[in-house]
Amino acid sequence: MVFPRHRIPIPIRVAEGSYYWRKVLPLLSQKYTVVCPDLRGFGDSTHPPSGYDMRTVSEDISELMTQLGHSQFHLVGEDWGAAAAYQLAANHPEQVRSLVFQEMLLPGFGLEDWSHLTAENVATNRWLWHVNFYNVPDMPEKLITGREKEYFSSFIKNEAYDPSGVSDDAVAEYVRCYANPGGLRSMLSIYRATLEDGVQNKESAKNKLEMQVLAIGSTHFIAKEVKRQMENVAKKVEYVELGYGHQLAEECPDELAEVYLNFWGKVAN
Repeated sequence: MVFPRHRIPIPIRVAEGSYYWRKVLPLLSQKYTVVCPDLRGFGDSTHPPSGYDMRTVSEDISELMTQLGHSQFHLVGEDWGAAAAYQLAANHPEQVRSLVFQEMLLPGFGLEDWSHLTAENVATNRWLWHVNFYNVPDMPEKLITGREKEYFSSFIKNEAYDPSGVSDDAVAEYVRCYANPGGLRSMLSIYRATLEDGVQNKESAKNKLEMQVLAIGSTHFIAKEVKRQMENVAKKVEYVELGYGHQLAEECPDELAEVYLNFWGKVAN
């Protein structure tokens, strides 16, 4: 059954593409029509030379939904997908019925702080060292190219509370996408737009979001900081914490889908 257009959720996560949501989508599609795109430069999407700031990425999503004939929808984003989702909600509030902002720190509101070399950051699994590494010109390309399997397997599994929660098949799919021509460049371009994103986010936050926002944090990664992030930019924020790591759709798809469905059930249609 296809529900009215304003009840269409879009789960998005930049780094892993639409494949990341494969366990969650069947649990949502029983009640909703779901659009789950590969964003520019990720999955099997094309790799344009520019446009990796979150405002531009969000415009891709807005245009996609308009082309598909969906004037309003619920919106879900995790990690950089959440940053893009915030920009979409801020710039096209008439399209977004509700926002789920999951496991992300917005540039301009905390992402930079978590990437600093401090004793506190290094002592946790939450130190975002890679933000700085990816911004070094040419060096990540030199060190990762040809070693995508070794690098991304370790990186992705490290972000999970239980590394076995991310299967080897899943890692192989993510590595395939990164190893494709343009794949690594696109990922690095996302991070290299961080400062531009910070300027955009601060400008957008001058007008707080009016729609209902659900902030979801993982106990063993960003946790309640996700709630504070959204309270900086939105008026109505609800918070849910799940006892896993940073790969929620891989680690706990059933619990995650239940949280989404409960939230959408409370949001006025």
